Amino acid sequence: MSVWVAEEVMRLALRLCSRRSSWTQSRFLTTVPVQHTSCPSLLSHIWATRQSRPSQVSLVKFYSQDNIQSKEKEVLSIPLIDSAIPAETSSENIHRADYFSDKVKKCASPSDVLDLTCQYACTVRQISNCLTHMWSTTKKMSDEQRTYEMQLMFEHPGFELLLQSATKNVVHMRSEDVAYALLSIINLGVPQRSRVVQTLLRTSQEKLNEFDEKSLSILASCLEHMESSPNASAMKDAMRVVVEAKLPRIKKVLSLQTMMRMLGKDAPLDLKKKLEKKALSMTDQFTLPNTQYMITTMATMGFYSKPLMDVCTKKITENLNGIPFGRLLSVLHSCKELRYRDLNLLTCISDYVTSTLDIWTNKQVHLFLSVFESLNFCPGALMEAYAKRVISFPDVLTLKDLLCVLRVYSSLNYDLQHHKEQFLDSLCQVLDSYLPKISAFNLLKSVYSLCLLGHFPSAPLEQLLQSSSIEQFQSARASVSDSGLVPSS
Repeated sequence: MSVWVAEEVMRLALRLCSRRSSWTQSRFLTTVPVQHTSCPSLLSHIWATRQSRPSQVSLVKFYSQDNIQSKEKEVLSIPLIDSAIPAETSSENIHRADYFSDKVKKCASPSDVLDLTCQYACTVRQISNCLTHMWSTTKKMSDEQRTYEMQLMFEHPGFELLLQSATKNVVHMRSEDVAYALLSIINLGVPQRSRVVQTLLRTSQEKLNEFDEKSLSILASCLEHMESSPNASAMKDAMRVVVEAKLPRIKKVLSLQTMMRMLGKDAPLDLKKKLEKKALSMTDQFTLPNTQYMITTMATMGFYSKPLMDVCTKKITENLNGIPFGRLLSVLHSCKELRYRDLNLLTCISDYVTSTLDIWTNKQVHLFLSVFESLNFCPGALMEAYAKRVISFPDVLTLKDLLCVLRVYSSLNYDLQHHKEQFLDSLCQVLDSYLPKISAFNLLKSVYSLCLLGHFPSAPLEQLLQSSSIEQFQSARASVSDSGLVPSS
């Protein structure tokens, strides 16, 4: 009798295990550390599979938050698309796959892709391609259009089906497709604690040893911007071990930099030194964008390497014409974070901005001046050239521009010599125009900066000494004293 019971139990277990589970049970979706979920027992797996077996109707949106799972609300009444169609070995299947891929490439919005997936059953490979193309189309849109298209995407019934297919077939995806699918879904705005994201994340944990350099780089790019959660933290810890083990075999600079940024400031010092050594061995491969990215990567890691900085700054100073404003500014900010003050680099950038001053807007010049001030570097030629622009066109300065210029010029205490009086008169003219609407605190800062420059404007000083301004200062002092930040006397 016992032998017969044992055989029946084993037969039932094998039959249940042979069926593919779609992981709809909420216990598979909670964000728990990987050590609690990586090795479930056979019986618990069978029971979970049996409990979570879906009907032809999806009960919960796959992009809904965890706290919605308990509602068990029916949202779709159409059967799931079985994306695991037979392997594409015949010429007919290959032709169908190529035809579908060509159709996807012609789609101009996420909704177009979803319309296509409702007409044709996706293969496992095509699920990731569809999600990636949906994300790529949104990057080309304006903010307003992107918001509208994303709303249409979330309301489209095909989006639910596509996410269900991704969740159901993720175990059959290649590592690269899993990484791309996870990155695309997160960039499309699907909540990170949703079922589909957590399922992809868990599968990535299980397949992590199979990930090659490209897949690891994609996954690192995804993890860099993920919210803190038990699964995400467990994945980062696992990535740290895998990256360290595979470090000698990394061949691309960009892949290395992406992994460095993902590891961040929490990486152990010995691992940061190994990454530095690897980066130094690849300096002959550095392109101009690589050098800029390496400096910002070191700032993200909170790791200063003088040999790497010297290599990067040398290449940057030799190719300033090829660097756009945003990247140049980020390099300067990163130098500030790393407390790296290379006078040759700062002088070259200052001279370059001065020689091309006509192509920069006032806002861009102010940002350059501000970051130079934070680095305790006085760009004399740039300050001289910009002072002439202010003298010629003082009315273009906004109040924010005025406060920035006054702060920088007074802080760096640059002597404009024979242009000084004209420059200060121009600034006072702008300040007078803003007196009716300037706050007492901004007025105080402006007058303070002008006094440091040796200029004492009468109208701003009179307004500053009015009873209304003094009452604002007294009330502000009283509120600060009540908060306990400063003594009341």
